[in-house]
Amino acid sequence: MRNTLLFVFFLSMVTMGVAQEISLTGTVKDSLDVGVDMANVIAINTETKGLESYGITNHAGLYKLKLKPGFQYTVKVSYLGFKTESFTFTATDADAVKDIVMQEQASQLDEVEVTYEMPVSVKGDTIVYDTDAFVSGTEKKLKDVLENLPGIEINDDGQIEVEGKTVSKVMVEGKDFFDGDTKLAVENIPANALSKVEVLRNFNEVSQMKGLTNDDDNVALNIRLKEGKKNFWFGELTAGFGPDDRYLAHPKLFYYSPKYSINIITDLNNLGEVPFTRNDYRNFTGGFRNINSRGGSSITTGADGLGLSTAQNNRANDIDTKFAAANFSYAPTETLDLSGFGIYSYTGTLMKSQRNTTYIASNDVENATTNTDQTVHLGLAKFSARYKSNANFQLDYDALLKQSDDNEEVDVLSISNITDEISEVKKQRPLAVNQNLNLYYTLNEKNIFAVEAQHLYQDEDPFYEAIRSEFAFADIFPVDENQNLYNINQSKNVITNKVDAKVDYYRVLGSKSNLNLTLGTTQSHQNFNSNIFQILDNEDTLDMTDDEFGNDVTFNVSDLYLGLHYKVIAGIFTFNPGVTLHQFNVKNEQLGTVVEDNLTSLLPDLYINAQLKKSENIRFNYRVTRSFTDVSNFAQGYVLNNYNSLYSGNRDLESALNHNLSLNFFSFNMFNLTNIFANVAYTKRIDALKSSADIIGINRVSTTINSNFEDESLSASGNYERTFGKIKGSVRGNVSWSTTNNLIDNQQRTSNSFTQNYTGALSTNFKNAPNLELGYRYTVNNYENGNLETTYFTSRPYARFDATFLKNFIFNIDYDYYNYTDKEDTIANTYSFLESNITYQKKDSHWEYGLKGTNLLNTTTLNRDSTNDLFFTTETYFVQPRYILFSVKYDL
Repeated sequence: MRNTLLFVFFLSMVTMGVAQEISLTGTVKDSLDVGVDMANVIAINTETKGLESYGITNHAGLYKLKLKPGFQYTVKVSYLGFKTESFTFTATDADAVKDIVMQEQASQLDEVEVTYEMPVSVKGDTIVYDTDAFVSGTEKKLKDVLENLPGIEINDDGQIEVEGKTVSKVMVEGKDFFDGDTKLAVENIPANALSKVEVLRNFNEVSQMKGLTNDDDNVALNIRLKEGKKNFWFGELTAGFGPDDRYLAHPKLFYYSPKYSINIITDLNNLGEVPFTRNDYRNFTGGFRNINSRGGSSITTGADGLGLSTAQNNRANDIDTKFAAANFSYAPTETLDLSGFGIYSYTGTLMKSQRNTTYIASNDVENATTNTDQTVHLGLAKFSARYKSNANFQLDYDALLKQSDDNEEVDVLSISNITDEISEVKKQRPLAVNQNLNLYYTLNEKNIFAVEAQHLYQDEDPFYEAIRSEFAFADIFPVDENQNLYNINQSKNVITNKVDAKVDYYRVLGSKSNLNLTLGTTQSHQNFNSNIFQILDNEDTLDMTDDEFGNDVTFNVSDLYLGLHYKVIAGIFTFNPGVTLHQFNVKNEQLGTVVEDNLTSLLPDLYINAQLKKSENIRFNYRVTRSFTDVSNFAQGYVLNNYNSLYSGNRDLESALNHNLSLNFFSFNMFNLTNIFANVAYTKRIDALKSSADIIGINRVSTTINSNFEDESLSASGNYERTFGKIKGSVRGNVSWSTTNNLIDNQQRTSNSFTQNYTGALSTNFKNAPNLELGYRYTVNNYENGNLETTYFTSRPYARFDATFLKNFIFNIDYDYYNYTDKEDTIANTYSFLESNITYQKKDSHWEYGLKGTNLLNTTTLNRDSTNDLFFTTETYFVQPRYILFSVKYDL
């Protein structure tokens, strides 16, 4: 009954949105009777002077406007390079047809006047959204506005996606906003500060390189501010408190001028709202990129040697967070730009879970209750300088510092064939410094040079301690067994120095072709040290000094390469084939000997783009890559991964060869606001680095080998989005299949995984009526490993509702329902999350008062499942209880 009422309510709003409208259609053509693609067409109500409807022509020049009968309109048509055309139209009760012929014109003054009023306009590779046309007044931050714009989505990780591509950069007034991350922008830029959102497709920061490289997957966003927000401080000061000592403090300040900008964001709360997670930290690039992305080689340097626990959807049992970030840009002269940021984040997390693990080889089952107390300090700082003396010369320098201080204490009650209480401690303070120097020089219109160099220094120091009554590997380690408890400790240190450098020469052969010659190198040097010791009951230390219980490894990878690529445009096709010749030298020194491997490899790649229409293309990529693992997999001495996993490296490892193919389709039809994208990707791995494990009950001893068996993976995703007036509908799907091979107890084990994710949603975007989004997500995870197969299902209907009432009140509600089951019906768990927010703010007042409820249904647990080649796992995860918070916000 409840779902029926929601559906009826949604249909009634749809009916209101489409009732009593007529269509004005026609074709926009040039003087040669050829349809004009992407011309702007708007209808202005003659009486109110307001924008009534707008449209953009399709590839044939067709346009369509929805108008209310009984009113007179001024219809204007504009397109870059043509004289603006206009006519008067009176809407009756019947649909009408009107064709327009446009004449070429050099001056564009009229075009500027008209496109200012367009909710959506297209200028070359840039799509401009006038945000006022898409907001209802309930939006609070950039994220809320972007979700209303056709063709733009916010994914589950908080990152912006346009046309299925992740946005790599967000700028405000052309200035970087925390370069290397988009989540900080979408969660913090106030919605009431926005004037326009510009989507910059085929984005390239270096003007000299545009058109020479393939930038189809590069997308950036530029935010334009309202006039009252420029040359003035603006922002918000928010504070909140609630029962059970819950609190929130969230001041944020912004200043933008033509010469400099400052952004300051802070956040303190214990509500589970984590502004900057460990995953955000790990993925925060700072704008640094792989300068050898087309070269075909990949050399891993490792990161996060402890594998710290992460909260599910930031819904741990208890989370306390403190966050501060500042970003600046300054242009002291017309030729020099300086910018940078600093970020600090503290998160204290209490996690509790119950885990059921089935070990495939032994058929043993472990039931474990885990309590985790984790504190994480994260720090980042970046400085950038760009010197551009003229259009032919650009010099960039960037330096990025990343450091964390992590501490995790875990108590595990493990019940299998024995019962064991385990206390684990994990500590680390990894440091990474990345520097980048780029120089771009145009000698003349035919010859362009690019020099890029990058240096990475990384120092990792993970420490691990396990205290338990039973030690799983007592028959391997020379431990003292006459102790009340086993206290086993392990220290590691990995120092990495990696240099990437290359010189690119571009020979421009004509307006549609160029030749690219690349000479480059990657030099990676790593030192790995580890040792294991036991602390006895009397606090003496028992050192394990034999070679198999410690590591002292020097590891070097050298890659010298020469690449040749040719790019040519022929009709609708762009062809960019290439080949890169590599000379590899890999050397590891340990145990008094050296193992060396020399390899010459010729790696091809191919890019083809078929530009079917201005906003519709098909892209094909094929690339062969050779990948090298890091020093930790070469170190032969034992390393403890956790209380039941022991690892020993393999110094005879070789590189793996990967064949990667992808096919992408994209179509953005501004005529009917339809956005379609699809992607298919296939990877085949030869000599893949795989696990070889011996299983003893719930314990394992493993190493890494080059597999003789080929691993494969295939994934496909697609999205269809269509806007009908004020209604937006979307359907999205993602399927992924993989097959992997490992050695388990010296026998080949093939594992297959097939996962499916589907989402369908309908949402409204009314200015003067409540808005509702209804959606349904369905997930199927099928795992087949050896003789065992299992399938997990998650059904997730959801609803979002927001409304303005009594002029000054805004009400939001967010509901998610989960039904989690498995194929065997041994698991059946349903749970839901309900959040709501009501705010009060008088018109033109700086003060806003709010009441927020989190987890209003007081859900206690959620579920997740995972698998690998060794075991299946299902986990019940305890989450935060219900929170109520009263808040006060002051708008600057």
